[in-house]
Amino acid sequence: MKTLAEHLAPSSGKKRILSCDGGGIKGALTLGYLKKIETIVREKENNDQLLLCDYFDLIGGTSTGSIIAAGLAIGLSVDEITKLYLELGGEIFGKKRSWWKPWETWKYLKAEYDHSVLEKSLKKIFKNILIGGPEIKTGLCIVAKRADTNSTWPIINHPGGKFFDSDLGRNKDILLWQAIRASSAAPTYFVPQLIPIGNGEKGAFVDGGVSMANNPALTLLMVATLKGFPFGWQMGEDLLEIVSVGTGYSVYTKKTDEIEDNWVLNWAQSVPNMLMQDASWQNQMVLQWMSNSPTADKIDMEVNGLEGDYLGGKPLIKYLRYNFPFTVEALNKLGFDKLFTEEDVENLIEMSNAENRFKLLEIGKRDSEKILKSHF
Repeated sequence: MKTLAEHLAPSSGKKRILSCDGGGIKGALTLGYLKKIETIVREKENNDQLLLCDYFDLIGGTSTGSIIAAGLAIGLSVDEITKLYLELGGEIFGKKRSWWKPWETWKYLKAEYDHSVLEKSLKKIFKNILIGGPEIKTGLCIVAKRADTNSTWPIINHPGGKFFDSDLGRNKDILLWQAIRASSAAPTYFVPQLIPIGNGEKGAFVDGGVSMANNPALTLLMVATLKGFPFGWQMGEDLLEIVSVGTGYSVYTKKTDEIEDNWVLNWAQSVPNMLMQDASWQNQMVLQWMSNSPTADKIDMEVNGLEGDYLGGKPLIKYLRYNFPFTVEALNKLGFDKLFTEEDVENLIEMSNAENRFKLLEIGKRDSEKILKSHF
């Protein structure tokens, strides 16, 4: 198995990146895909004990994806993470604050869920592991948003990073659970996370999904290749592979008159999801533009799946993307005993519905049949 130094080094052969989207409890769907990926790479490498941290040289995630990415990076199997995640989801999103408890009302005005439950759960899994700790077995990137400076922070464990251990910052001393908590602090759901960033300063962090990187695949590519970061990996279809796993997405089907009749509150509720979807699709479009992807999705009626379009004239990376459209038609193709309705779809796309976690996992497992051995 590779050492951490070998995973990070630019000179040790082909590099592989695994990217995990944000999406609240819908991360359970991601785990269904990851189980299939783990099975395929174990067969490919002829090793039934192989872990994804052995196969991938950089694993990164945003929000709920950061929980999964960190678990994989410290050497947990997909089955182990799934068990922990299902327990975690039930505890974190199990109960909202109550308006009927006057002593809690002021807390509800800050966030719907009690962040101490999230912190307790993360501490139980990740204990006192530091970003710079030896327990992390491969490259790791946790994407958070620093709200006090409005900057997106890719928190990495590479010892050559500018903010890893220098006068600019001491990211190596950030507790892993704190970084995950920061990346998962979705506004209205949880209060921001304050983290010491060196020189006696603290940063106020919120969910990394409140940025262009709820789907962090393009961010991870930039972290791996831009000169400002320490990895220095080379692009090339045979040199760099990105596997990006989503948490499912909604498909807009509203009629014109429904949009025309929207109230201010309707817009306030729908705009964040619209912007996050736009960012995700833009990321996907750029990555398909850079690759000859066997999983290319249709972007729109003008560019379709960008077949034959290559940025720079040739594929620069190998790119795989797995995600699921939450529609009645797509759900009912999965072969569940009971047919899904539009009401079921609305329920499934809400990222804090903890009772959906088992069904979401099963959706991911069933849809993972589209992940083929030939992709790897």
